[in-house]
Amino acid sequence: MMKKVNISLCLLLMGLLFIGCSKFEKVLKSKDYNFKYKKALEYLKKEDHYRYTTIFEQLVPIYAGTQRADTVQFYFAMGNYKQGDYVLAGHYFDTFRKTYQRSVFTEEAEFMYAYCFYETSPRPDLDQESTQAAIAAFSEFISKYPRTDKREEVGKILNEMKGKLTEKSYLSSKLYFNLSEYKAAIVALKNSVKDFPESKYREEQLFLIVKSAYLLADNSVPEKQKERFQKTVDEYYTFAGEFPESKYSKEAKKMYEASMKFLGN
Repeated sequence: MMKKVNISLCLLLMGLLFIGCSKFEKVLKSKDYNFKYKKALEYLKKEDHYRYTTIFEQLVPIYAGTQRADTVQFYFAMGNYKQGDYVLAGHYFDTFRKTYQRSVFTEEAEFMYAYCFYETSPRPDLDQESTQAAIAAFSEFISKYPRTDKREEVGKILNEMKGKLTEKSYLSSKLYFNLSEYKAAIVALKNSVKDFPESKYREEQLFLIVKSAYLLADNSVPEKQKERFQKTVDEYYTFAGEFPESKYSKEAKKMYEASMKFLGN
């Protein structure tokens, strides 16, 4: 009995799905553009993203230059976003914001253009082109709309994106150290500290500069050791001056003392 009920239910659902698809196909094939526009709004209200996006895509060239043009193009872009195609959605939001600068949707389109970059921003160890684009786009948004009600949200996103760039810089600079490329590590670590002075990794990075300098000196040919051990001492003073109570102090001091001993001090 239960098996028969399940089969009947499946057949009913399949029938309803077929009817729904059939109705949607009729909408797509219709030449009544006003009817199609109204149906797209109905699907939009029901959050049927695929259907309203498909209809609006057909209506974009039809309503170009009319009073409905901005509505059609905005929701077409939003439909792509809702379906997870952030690259394509970003492209359409960009086109919209450049075309309709006085539309009621312009501010939202500007925000969504930036947000699409945010959505495609990868984890810190990968290329951060989308992250940098998100920062630029959100900064432009705040500049254009300083009184926007999204200001707090944008501030949080910018902090998150800048934090990701900071971590990327930290990971990249530390990679050279892990590979025992001490000369390159010193350059990368110093650049990272300079570019991100408020980084939470600053203490570790300054310590790694000391350690890289020491290991570089210790593994150098004799004629270069004196200069490089002196560099180690200089880097130690920078580190100890900024972080006198650091958890790395004990190890750093040992390298400092070994360097001073080599220098005869």
